[in-house]
Amino acid sequence: MTQNILVNISGGVATVTLNRPEKRNAIDYAGWVELRSIAEDLERDDNARVVVITGAGDKAFSAGADIADFDEYRSDGAKARVYAAAFEGAMDAIEALSKPTICLIKGFCIGGGCEMSMAADLRFAADNTRFGIPVAHLGILIGYAEMSRLLGLVGPGNAASILYTGRTFGPEEALRMGLVNEVHPLDCVDDFVHELALSMVPLAPLSQARHKRIMQTVLNNPGITGLTEEEQALPFTNFDSEDFHEGRTAFLEKRKPVFKGR
Repeated sequence: MTQNILVNISGGVATVTLNRPEKRNAIDYAGWVELRSIAEDLERDDNARVVVITGAGDKAFSAGADIADFDEYRSDGAKARVYAAAFEGAMDAIEALSKPTICLIKGFCIGGGCEMSMAADLRFAADNTRFGIPVAHLGILIGYAEMSRLLGLVGPGNAASILYTGRTFGPEEALRMGLVNEVHPLDCVDDFVHELALSMVPLAPLSQARHKRIMQTVLNNPGITGLTEEEQALPFTNFDSEDFHEGRTAFLEKRKPVFKGR
């Protein structure tokens, strides 16, 4: 782990901090590679029950891809494919986490930073946030996976407005579009997200992970047709788990359950 991305795990919450405030937490090629590795490590770490992704300072979540990388990694189509593999690898690894993921967004959330936030499960914005995907100003395109996430959150009309105008917009418009879940005052948003994440730590890991799988299945197959036997059986698998029996027993005994994810 470099000092450009910090990871801290406390009380079951893993906080991943993009740590280049002097560059508005822009992410270079090595950063995308590192983010993928961090996400894969957190997937295996039983001490991390919830993952929060944020940016250092109050001025930026992330200004997106570091433009300084463009000569070396994005100056032609062949190089751009290599860069995209790193970028999309990070996005996919975040999206694939079986644990709830939350983006705590303050300040600029632009380009690849905005696209990265869409790979998380929940997004909470401060009232100083500015969003945008200004690729039309650079003459480049977002990829299919990023487009799918954008359309899934805001719909085609809003996606067209974001991409075709290349404009930036504030948190209330982002909330109206569905790009974020909630907006909070800058001086309150850290405490809100921290308390929310801590409240999710004791919840059943198998329910969290399998709900994510069911959700992705429905998003990819809205008609819920042609499900595999495993997919059909998934909603019933928790009934055979230790966690279900612990949850049921705890309810009857009027105590808080202690889930172990098995």
